[in-house]
Amino acid sequence: MSRSALTGSRIRERRSMVGMRQADLARTVGISASYLNLIEHNRRRIGGKLLMDIAGALEIEPAALSEGAEAHLVARLREAAAEGGKRIEIERVDEFAGRFPGWAELVVEKQRRIAALERTVEVLTDRLTHDPFLSAALHDILTAVASIRSTSSILVETPELEPEWRGRFQRNINEDSQRLSEASRSLVGYLDGVDDIDASTTSPQEELEAFLASFDFYFPELENAAQDTDVQSILAGSELLRSSSARALAEGHLIQYLRDATLVPLARLRSALASHGLEPAALAGHLGVDLPLLFRRLAALPKELEYGPIGLVVCDASGTLIFRKQIEGFPLPRFGAACPLWPLFRALSQPMLPMQVDLAQAGRSAGHFRSYSIAQPVGEISFGKSMRFEASMLVIPDDPAVESNQEQVGVSCRVCPSATCGARREPSILAEGF
Repeated sequence: MSRSALTGSRIRERRSMVGMRQADLARTVGISASYLNLIEHNRRRIGGKLLMDIAGALEIEPAALSEGAEAHLVARLREAAAEGGKRIEIERVDEFAGRFPGWAELVVEKQRRIAALERTVEVLTDRLTHDPFLSAALHDILTAVASIRSTSSILVETPELEPEWRGRFQRNINEDSQRLSEASRSLVGYLDGVDDIDASTTSPQEELEAFLASFDFYFPELENAAQDTDVQSILAGSELLRSSSARALAEGHLIQYLRDATLVPLARLRSALASHGLEPAALAGHLGVDLPLLFRRLAALPKELEYGPIGLVVCDASGTLIFRKQIEGFPLPRFGAACPLWPLFRALSQPMLPMQVDLAQAGRSAGHFRSYSIAQPVGEISFGKSMRFEASMLVIPDDPAVESNQEQVGVSCRVCPSATCGARREPSILAEGF
C-alpha cells in the first residue's frame, strides 16, 4: 500500500492523539460521520479542500496527512529489515509505518541502539586488546603480586631467618604492596574514565587524531605557501598533544600538510574541482600530482566549500592504519585488524594500480560509498635498498539511487555480522539476537 493511500490512517491516528471524537471532526469539516469513517479506513480517497479542512481541524500540515511524516521511518525500517536476516514483509513496510508510527519509531530506535552498541563493543574490545596503558598496568600488578607472594613464602617457610634479613623482606613486601596499591588505583581510575569513549585517547596516534579533528583536519595558517608559517605555534596552542610521541607525529603531519599546500594551493584545487568535480583521476591529471597527495588535499577541504564528507585511510605495508579520517556511516577501527576486504589492502598487492570500488558496510545502516585506492612507494628510492610502500583509500558517500555492483565490507572481524565471509579471521562477538 502506497503512502498516499494511507491518508485515512494518519487522520485517524492524529484525531486519536488530539482526543477528538470522529463525530466531532465530521461535524467540524461538514461531512457525515459515516463518510469520515470510510476515509479513516482508507476506503475513500481524499484531497483538495476537504483534506485542508481536516488538517486545519487537527492542527497539522496537510502534507503530513497526505504524504506522512513517516517517510524517514520507511527508509530506516528497510535498513533494519535488511540486517535482520529473517523473512519480513518488506512490501508492507509503508503500511506498517503509516498505521503504527509509534511501533515503527521504536524499531528504528532499537536499530540505532544496536548500531551504537556495536561501535562501543568494537572500541572497548580493541582497547582491552591493544591498549598500551592497560598492558603496562596489568604487568605492574602481576609483577607486584608475584614479588609479594615470593617474599612472603620465604618468610613463612624460613622461620630461622636472621632479624636483619627478615626486616629486609618485610620492607620489600611493604614497597611491593604500595606499588600494587598505586597501580590498582590508577587502573580503576582509568577504567572509570572510559565513559566518553570517542574522546578518550590511549596512544600517540589517537592523540594525533583528536588534535586533527579539533581543527576539522584543515589548517588555514598553512594554506598560504608564501607565508612563513611557524608549525610550532600551531602545536603549542593545543592541549590535546600530551605525549612527546604524539607531538612528533603532529609535527610531521603539519610539515607534510604545508608541502602539499605548496604543491596544490587551495585556490588551484577549487578551480580544478569546479572543472572536474570529485573525480580523483581527472583531478590528479589536471593538477599534475600523484593520487596520495591529492587524497590528502581533498580530505583537508574546509567544510564551507560544501563538497560533503570525505574520508581518508592510510596504511603501511604491514597493513597497520597510520592515518584515519572517518566519515559517518563508514566507521574505522581504532587500531589494526581492519576488514581484510577493504580495497586499501588489496592495493598493497598491486602497487601503482589505481582502484575504484563501490562499498557498503555489512550489517549497518551505512549507505553507499565510493572508494579510490592506490599503493605507492614512499621515502627515498635508490638501487640496493628496499622500497617502503603505503596505501591510501579515499572514501566518499555515493548516491544510493545510482545502481552499482557494491562490495560488502565490515569494520573488523570481531564485530562483523557477515557469517559467510570467507576472509573472516575470528568469530564475531556479536551473537545472534544481540
